[in-house]
Amino acid sequence: MSTVAFIGLGLMGEPMARNLLKGGHIVRAFDVRTDAMTALANEGAVSADSPADAAAGAEYIFTMLPSGKEVNQAVFGENGFAQSMNENTLFIDTSTILPADTDEISAKLAANGRKMLDAPVGRLAQNAIEGTLLFMVGGSESDLENARPLLNLLGDEIVHCGAVGMGARMKIVNNYQSTALNILTAETLTLAEASGLDVKLAIKVMSETTAGRGHMSATYPKQVLSGNIEPGFMIDLAHKDLGLALETTAALRTPAFLGAAARQAYSIAQSKGQGRKDWTSVYITLKQLAGLDT
Repeated sequence: MSTVAFIGLGLMGEPMARNLLKGGHIVRAFDVRTDAMTALANEGAVSADSPADAAAGAEYIFTMLPSGKEVNQAVFGENGFAQSMNENTLFIDTSTILPADTDEISAKLAANGRKMLDAPVGRLAQNAIEGTLLFMVGGSESDLENARPLLNLLGDEIVHCGAVGMGARMKIVNNYQSTALNILTAETLTLAEASGLDVKLAIKVMSETTAGRGHMSATYPKQVLSGNIEPGFMIDLAHKDLGLALETTAALRTPAFLGAAARQAYSIAQSKGQGRKDWTSVYITLKQLAGLDT
């Protein structure tokens, strides 16, 4: 049984702290909302007056906060826990924040001999309740092994992404795809409905094509990521087909924000002589634009 400070009892943090309690740990909780602390205290947690108070005597400190500003304040602000954590305490930040903020916080802590993991979470609030989160962890192997028994109470998958800060970077990359795809999905289903299609039927059909199966599993591993850009489906054809779709969205007056931007990317790939290559080779074009080796 360990003493754990948990700072940030929001939609994700409260069930995470509760699962640590259920796992038999002493939880010293702090949140700016006293009602959140009271609810958890009724289940056996100790309410703290500040982050520093929560961390006093704790072997582990968790934060689940909205942004880097709040995390930095919890660590280094007035009554921040940097003043009360000792060299054996492990700080585990599960917030989704800018990697630059993680780098700054971890460097300042390391300069004082303090240890940190960044471990942002994947999945949803229901998974936090069920204890089935995915953790994207940045930090040393030894610190991860130290934290693993607690993380196992909160999630069912732990991915070690590298040094401190790499968890935050993985989370940003993951969220970029998922949040952008949400808009493309909404655009697509709006187009289906405006075209007179049954949305459930459209979903059924797309679930059996790359549209629903996704490029991460359906095309990229077999094509561009394995060095094969011989066309299974050419960029020229993708450009043409996307043009047809955009003409249709224009006629139906449905939004096509991401579709329009995607066609520009295909146009750039064509201008670089990639038109008759596999459509996944647009990845090569974008890497070139980013100044990355191909």
